Amino acid sequence: MELAAAKLKFIEAWGKLGSEWGINRTMAQVHALLLISPEALTTEEIMEQLSISRGNANMTLRDLIGWGLIEKQHKAGERKEYFFADKDVWNIARQVAKERKKRELEPVLKILNELSTVNGDEKDPEFITFKKSIKDINKLAGNVDKTLETMLKAEESWFWGSVMKVFK
Repeated sequence: MELAAAKLKFIEAWGKLGSEWGINRTMAQVHALLLISPEALTTEEIMEQLSISRGNANMTLRDLIGWGLIEKQHKAGERKEYFFADKDVWNIARQVAKERKKRELEPVLKILNELSTVNGDEKDPEFITFKKSIKDINKLAGNVDKTLETMLKAEESWFWGSVMKVFK
């Protein structure tokens, strides 16, 4: 397989993977392009290489900056903005986990904590079932939160070593 074909295949595959991580396909494809580019790229270069509109490119680049996955750079003497992605996959995984935790898990934990204070008849089967379900889901979500916090603070080798010990 030639490099050009391999790059296209990677960009397409990363786009599909990104949608599994909660990032839209175009965002993941732009991220993939920046991951495999040795130099920072302009909006125009990204638009051209991925055949996307200026509006889509601008919105996607803003979103990727918001997720903390890319950075905007300026070159001395030029007015154009350049975009660059961190190439360290452990940093990428931690950043995606951090953002998903903030956007998805923390709001759920807040709601579950509110729901755990519901009052009712302790003998009512409906109340008992509701209270137990909320308690169990809250416990699971709390454990996921602790695991993500550990991942976010951990060094890659320590984290994977710990995970592998669990599965032995």
